Amino acid sequence: MECRKFLVALAGIPYETSALRGSPTHPHFFGDLTSGGCTLASCVAFKMRWNQLMARLPQQSRKAFTIVELLVVVSIIALLIALLLPAIQKGRDKALIMQSISNLKNLATACETYGGDWSDRQFSVTPDDAGLVTSCTQYLAQIACPPQQILGWDGGSIWAYFIGNTGKCAQYGWPEACYNWVVFTPFQFGTAGNPGGGTGFGSFRIPGVKSFHSYVGGRFYDPTFYAPKDVVPLNNIEKYFQSASEFSYDGTNYEDSSYCFSPAAMYDPRVFGAGLSTSPALTAPDWQNPASGTLPAAYKSPAVTRCKYPTLKTRMIEHNWLQNTPDVLVNPGFGGGKTPWFFNHGYNSAPACSFFDGHTELVQCQRAQQAEQRAGKLWSRLTPLGTGGFYGAQSYDFLVDTSFHILTRFGIEGRDVLGAEG
Repeated sequence: MECRKFLVALAGIPYETSALRGSPTHPHFFGDLTSGGCTLASCVAFKMRWNQLMARLPQQSRKAFTIVELLVVVSIIALLIALLLPAIQKGRDKALIMQSISNLKNLATACETYGGDWSDRQFSVTPDDAGLVTSCTQYLAQIACPPQQILGWDGGSIWAYFIGNTGKCAQYGWPEACYNWVVFTPFQFGTAGNPGGGTGFGSFRIPGVKSFHSYVGGRFYDPTFYAPKDVVPLNNIEKYFQSASEFSYDGTNYEDSSYCFSPAAMYDPRVFGAGLSTSPALTAPDWQNPASGTLPAAYKSPAVTRCKYPTLKTRMIEHNWLQNTPDVLVNPGFGGGKTPWFFNHGYNSAPACSFFDGHTELVQCQRAQQAEQRAGKLWSRLTPLGTGGFYGAQSYDFLVDTSFHILTRFGIEGRDVLGAEG
């Protein structure tokens, strides 16, 4: 036995390994090694027999991978990620779009509820008789002090767009001035006196005001007013979602809703050319100034029943470019470096839209343009905004050329897209 241990040790093999100990598993393994004595020849013969035996034994499980095997595994994992990641991202994107569509459906319900309270009228904060005069100053001096544009309460404070204390508003002592008239009218066609500008702005952009958010969730910053893909404004105001106040403001960050009404549908249809001409030519008359004083009912929001093409006329849409976006989400064409691209700034842009019949869908800008190619002029090009329409000069590409929804010709009586029948 001692000789066996010596030979095993001399061969560099652990004797205690069960396969080396001979009987009963390998009773003839040592053979006549002990009879030959502990010689070098015996050791060599032992080593040779050991190697022969190990070649015949089943291989045991290995405890580690080789570098090549690890590289193969890593490569396979990387390939699977590359294959699955686009599908995961596409699924996530679709979920965000569905959330936005759900928001629009909720807002459509709010519009219907509002109409039930206001004789089937479109949402509006403009006095019905504002068309009798040409300016806010005249209205305050000659007609009345209109209800103020309230955003909401925050504790004991109220936030609003006030229009000052002149004329018939003098008795109330309200702050601000008539430059806030820009948010009392649906849309500002020219340069506004508001310190923050105002061209192309108006009440169509702020459905979160108290007169409408009371039909939604009772807050200016209710999540229903914000599309989950609208990350530029969300980065600034998402923190307000947890507030129970009707309105919140940290002194710096303010953002309007991701969704906007159709301003064209908020005016009397004559403002956008109804009764002027039905010619499809781009040069055909298509607009009258609502502030001219010659259209007394210009600002009286029309009844929803006046919509002639409820399946083809948009009611609310995503204001910013959220589908098929460029890599840079902020539009360098605007000053300040914080304004995102608008929905009509890209040929492939496809804003989620709700229509007057209540259905929702994505509408690509190219579809709206193709509709014009088939039916002639569908949006007004003779407004003070010019042939470029709603900030067309700030577009991302040269292919896009549309201001559907915003400047719909004939207003609520017009259409923004065409159906299969044309």
